[in-house]
Amino acid sequence: MWVEVKRTRLLVFAEMWKECFEGEGIPARIMPAQGLPIGQEIAEYVILVPEDKEHVIRDILRKL
Repeated sequence: MWVEVKRTRLLVFAEMWKECFEGEGIPARIMPAQGLPIGQEIAEYVILVPEDKEHVIRDILRKL
């Protein structure tokens, strides 16, 4: 199961967070928050990670 760990208002920021998490070895997904098609530059997006990795992401975000 995937859980939300971050929300952004722009696709470029969502992609940045996804790359950051994947750089730490944690798979991540980007999903539109309001059911819009993915690819809309200005829309709210959620970044999801596997549930068993959520604690690792929370530690990373706390250190930033």
